[in-house]
Amino acid sequence: MKFTRREALALGLGATAVAMLPMRAAAAADDAIAAFTGGADMGEGGITLTAPEIAENGNTVPISVDAPGAESIIVLAAGNPTPGVAQFNFGEAAGSQAASTRMRLAGTQDVIAIAKMPDGSFVKASSTVKVTIGGCGG
Repeated sequence: MKFTRREALALGLGATAVAMLPMRAAAAADDAIAAFTGGADMGEGGITLTAPEIAENGNTVPISVDAPGAESIIVLAAGNPTPGVAQFNFGEAAGSQAASTRMRLAGTQDVIAIAKMPDGSFVKASSTVKVTIGGCGG
């Protein structure tokens, strides 16, 4: 098969654009984390993220987060083009600082939950969710 110079250039540009997509998504997740935390350091513990290890259908992946005493919790899907999934804000009258939802995942990726605690600190939990294609486990 022979390619003209114009076709080779178009293929090269297309491949470069496709290769840049995951990096752009990761940068968007980092930007969302920085916007939520204001660049503050995050600790571990104090927040529980429950997500399936394997999701057969990336359209409806159930997750739940629990962070006793938290003022706010943000959930991000690091590999999605728009990483922000949800932000839960809790007032003083909240019975518990826990929430659950379903989200859409573009593929196998990290799901990140960050909680803002009353003292202004931030804690983080993450979980890798493997999204199978067609539910066949591959």
